[in-house]
This record gives sequence, structure tokens and C-alpha cells, in this order.
Amino acid sequence: MHAIRYVVCVLLIAPMLALTACGRDDVAGPKGAPSGAATRDARDPASVTISGDDRAADALTWSAPVVELQPEGIAAAKRGAAKALREERLYADAQSAIPLYLAILELAADDTDAGTGLDRALAALLVAGDEALLQSEEDPFALTRAHEIAAVARTVRATDADVIAFLSRVDQADRIVLLNDAGERDVASGTLGESGASSGSGALGKFREVLRLRPDQPRALQGVASVESALIRRAEVAAEQRDFDDAARWLQTAAKVRRGTGTVADAGNRIEAIRLMQIRQLHDEGLAALGERGGLELARRNLAEILRIAPTGNAAASDLRQRIDLASHYGLFRPGQVFTDALKSATRGPEMVVVPHGGFRMGAKDTEADAGKAEKPQHYVRFDRGFAMSRTEVTVGQFRRFMAATQHRARAQRRGFSTVYDERSGNFVRRSGVDWRSDYAGNPAADELPVLHIDARDAEAYAHWLSQQTGQRYRLPHEAEFEYALRAGKEGRFPWGEGLPRTRAGNFTGAGDRSPSGREWSNAFTPYRDGYWGPAPVGRFSVNAYDLHDLAGNVSEWTGDCWHVGYRRAPANGGAWVNPGCRTRVIRGGSWASSPEQTRAAWRMSAGHDVTNARTGFRVVREI
Repeated sequence: MHAIRYVVCVLLIAPMLALTACGRDDVAGPKGAPSGAATRDARDPASVTISGDDRAADALTWSAPVVELQPEGIAAAKRGAAKALREERLYADAQSAIPLYLAILELAADDTDAGTGLDRALAALLVAGDEALLQSEEDPFALTRAHEIAAVARTVRATDADVIAFLSRVDQADRIVLLNDAGERDVASGTLGESGASSGSGALGKFREVLRLRPDQPRALQGVASVESALIRRAEVAAEQRDFDDAARWLQTAAKVRRGTGTVADAGNRIEAIRLMQIRQLHDEGLAALGERGGLELARRNLAEILRIAPTGNAAASDLRQRIDLASHYGLFRPGQVFTDALKSATRGPEMVVVPHGGFRMGAKDTEADAGKAEKPQHYVRFDRGFAMSRTEVTVGQFRRFMAATQHRARAQRRGFSTVYDERSGNFVRRSGVDWRSDYAGNPAADELPVLHIDARDAEAYAHWLSQQTGQRYRLPHEAEFEYALRAGKEGRFPWGEGLPRTRAGNFTGAGDRSPSGREWSNAFTPYRDGYWGPAPVGRFSVNAYDLHDLAGNVSEWTGDCWHVGYRRAPANGGAWVNPGCRTRVIRGGSWASSPEQTRAAWRMSAGHDVTNARTGFRVVREI
């Protein structure tokens, strides 16, 4: 008897994909189209036909594995086929059910057992194909399996109604993939199809064609949402460019893409927030300009821009107009004005400077060297009102008057020790008998030195005493106020901008400084030298642009804020960020012993409210 070597080579032609299995050279697209070109069916602008793609042909054709079978082996082959069918090994190799049944029927066409077995194998194959189609929504390889199963089914029984129906489902899945792919490419290129033209002209039509074929298809639904998001982004970009008419038009277009989701309404709220923020920034810049020589014209231009983009009756426009009028004619305080308040004891309070109104970007940029997560994200802060800040740190002499008047018991006095600098070891050590009357090394402090060895509660007690003495509200600076005054309109890494500090800019760790015994800093500004090892008497260095001394150096300073790791949800109005009963406070500003990294404008540190040491003092703010 002759052995039968059974090999199947199939031509699978589906509505979406025309692919030849056995001879690839004869695959062609429409007349005049290059081989492998993607062409659009003129009858259906949403359909895409792929021709001449060898990889697709490999996926959609099937050649049955060779089965070496002789008539005397039919019984054994049927048993093997039945076993393979039970184990769901349907077509992968010569020991699978379908190749075996096909080989048996080639030798014995009327074998009813083989015919029945092939029917069962085909039914199982179609079930597996439908499972692959279901999985193809999330697994792209599942569609490849469905293609392979389609090729096998077409080989086994091309005219079977169930096979034809399955092939149609595969074709539809292919079409959906192609439409989704094309739609996503259109989104990426900005061809959204928002004008409502034919589905082939943009992403929206393609995704809607998918949803016509299969309602609630996840990828197409996501695609429609991406079109809506892209339109909303266009609206936001227009708003950022202060073109709110264009922004409104894009939002109206986006509202037609998906109805009833609330997304466009939320976007509208965000755009209104952008409008308000721009109005506030223009307002704040206008206020800041009023404190500068020749700034009146800039404030007027900002007012004109606010009136262009703001709704009628906007409060910021009215306020800026009033401030312009005040700046043109009169006012009780001026930005930069220096004053002191009289105390009940017939003396004067600390010298205060009016800090200009305005806003700034608080915190460190994402790209800033040495910045930590506690200094981020950078965010915009504005002040509705200006404030007055003491021109220098509070001195030992000023604090002495408070102590004499109130009999306050400062923390280091009650505890009996504080942290000082030890010249012999070059370290900071705890030393007994040190309090607010001591300098950085524990020796008696001169009255013109900044007061040290006080905790946050001592500083607040001093500010409360000033309030009682003057009838005005004195307090510790808010952290935002401190950084705003420290930067004084600059946006660089350091308070003075970028690079090294200029001569006499402040009391910093300089490579040219020496301790009494000749010690040097291991991490310092090179080649800066300020001539001090320890705090300098207040006001010995240059003022910044807001006429304030020593914010960047000399001693670090207490603020009124509780410590938070980062600025998520931080107040945007310049207020203090406090938690009831918090025990950890924010310290700002570099000191005489701070590294260059700690002298950055955005640097901040946490400390227990009862900490006292040789590097931390304070200054006060008066509300105006």
C-alpha cells in the first residue's frame, strides 16, 4: 500500500484582508497601486485594504502538518485523534486531531467516526477562535491566534455556515484594529476630524465607525475620549495664550464629541481658573510696578489687559485701577518705606520696611541642583496685601528690653543649656549656662548681634509683646513671606541670582574665612570672604532689592509655619501653613555656618519648636 503524505495549502480571502497562502508573488493591490500599499475602499471611506504584506500572509495561511498514514494505521490514527481532541490539541502538529482526521478521511472518505470527529474538532476550533477574539480586546497576540484558527477552519470546511460566520467575525476584528490604529495615529498627528467630515479624514470618524461595528468597544471609546482631550488641550493652550474666545470655540467643539460626561464642564472650570490666575498675575505685576520708578505705565498696560480678558465688574481690575489712582496721588505707605512704631515704654520698635505687593514662584524648579522634594513643587503665591518686615534680625539689645519688661523665661534659660560652636573641636556641642545673652560660642553677646539660643515660642512671645506695646499686629514671618522677601524679585538658585555672591553680599561660609584658631570651611563659596566666623552685628552687609539685611545669611530664622514635606496643597495666598498643636516648625535662610546648598533661595529645614542653637535667630513682620 502507498503511504499518504497529506499537506494542505489554503487561500484565505476575507472582506478586509486579501492574502495568498502559497504564492506571494501574485499578491497585488488595486490597478496602479504599489505592492504592499494600504488603499482605501472607495465604497467605504472608513475601510482600509492591506495587500502584499508577507507577514500578514504568514499569519492567515495554514499548511496541515504532514501525517504519514497507511490504511492499516487508520484505527490507531482514530484513537490518537480522539485523544488529541480530548486534550484540545487541535492542529499544531501531526499528532493533533484535525491533521489526523483529515488524513484518515483522505484514505477513507466514508469513515463516519473520522467525519464525526472532524466535526467535533472543528466545533472546538471555532470555540477557541471566539475565545481568542474575546481576548483580543486586551491581548494583541490573541488576534494572531484568531487569524491562525480562521485559516485552519477555512481549510477544513470553507463553505460551512459557522466557519463563514467566524471568518466574518475575524474580519470585523481586523477592521476594528486597523481603524483604531489609524485613529490613534490621527490623534498623534492632530488630525482629529472634529469638523464632522467623512470618517476617513480624521480620528473621530474612525473611532465612531468602530463603535458602529461594535458598540462599547473599549479601545474606540478611549479613542473618542482622547479626541475630546485633544480638543480640550487646544482650548487650554488658547487660554494660556490669553485667547479666551478661541478657547471657548474649542470647548464648544469638544462638547459635541461625548455628551453627558462632565469632562468639558470641568475643563471649562479649569480654563476659568487659568483666566483668574492670569488676571491675578497681571494684577500683582501691576501692583509691584507701582513700587518701582517709572512703573506706572506698566501697571496701566496690565490694567488694559485685565479689562480685555476679564468679565465685566472684575474685582481685580477695579482694585488695580484704584491702586493706580492711589499711586498717582497719595497713600499712607509706599513700597520700600522705612518706619518704626512707638512703644509704650517711650522707646521705638525695630526698624521696619514695607515689602511691595505682588506674587512669585515659590520653591525650587524641578531641574534645580541640590533641591530636595521638600522644596517642590514650585508654585505661584500672591499676596493680596503688602506687609512690613524688620530690616534686620532681632538683636540681643532689642530682645533684652522685652525680657526686662515681661520677665519672660526663655527656653534655654529654663533648660540650662544650648548648642554652641566649639572652637577646639570645630563642632557644635551642648554647653551648660548658655542662653539668649550668649553669642555663638557661648560667650556674652554684644547688643548689636542677632539674638541666638531662642526657640520658636520665645520669638513669638517677643512679637506678641510688640503687638501689645504698639497696638499693631506683629508676628513671625510666614514662610512664603520670607522666601518672597529673600528673593526680592529674583528667580535664580540663590537669593542674588546665579553663581557666586558678590562682595559684601552677606555673612556666608566663604573659602577665605578663618576661625580664631585658623580653621577653614570644608564646603564653602570659593573664593568668597566676608571676614566673620560666627554671626556679624546686624546690618553690616548690603541690603537686597527690598532694602532688607541678612535674609540670605548671618543667622537662619524661625517662621510661623508648621513643617510639611513639600508644597502639595500649600496656601497660595502667602498665609502661614499651620496645623493645630504642631511641634515641628520651618526654618528659612542660610546662616554663617550653612553650606552653599543651604544658602539657596528655596532651601528650607525642619526643627522642633523648642530647639535652640548658635545658628538660628528671627525677625518679625508687621501687618499693614
